[in-house]
Amino acid sequence: MLKQYRMFADYNRWANAIVYAAASELTEAEFRENRGAFFGSLQRTLNHLLVADRVWMKRFTGTGEAPSTLDRVLHEDLPSLLGARCVEDQRIIDWVDTLDEPSLAANFTYMPITQSIEITQPLWAGLSHFFNHQTHHRGQCHMTLTALGKPSLGLDLAYYLRADGKRWLDN
Repeated sequence: MLKQYRMFADYNRWANAIVYAAASELTEAEFRENRGAFFGSLQRTLNHLLVADRVWMKRFTGTGEAPSTLDRVLHEDLPSLLGARCVEDQRIIDWVDTLDEPSLAANFTYMPITQSIEITQPLWAGLSHFFNHQTHHRGQCHMTLTALGKPSLGLDLAYYLRADGKRWLDN
């Protein structure tokens, strides 16, 4: 499982770079235009991804900033959002590299932002959700870009493995 999560952390970095490169081709108006994604615009969806990653990383590690709302806009402009995204992606990679099998099997407890209940589950389950959540919202980013008439993005894990992730295929 460790190799898989390390691959997912690197895939996350790679896929985010593709989405942000596509976003850099947008006008400011397009970046902020509500195109029907859950958080509306590409700007708000990318901010949500950063917010959620920080919330989960705080739960996992006990350190870092954890915004108190899921729709918080941390960065109004794309350049500062990109800078924060790159730092967070490296933080994720570095943290996942510290994990071992016992830590993945160990339980952790957290309280969702949306409910006042404690949830206890193994770290591997929370980490699986973490990476799946990123993929889910990157799909919404892709939808937003195509709704704006931009080219489709190749974000599938298979594309990553062929392009940048070949090292994970070695046994």
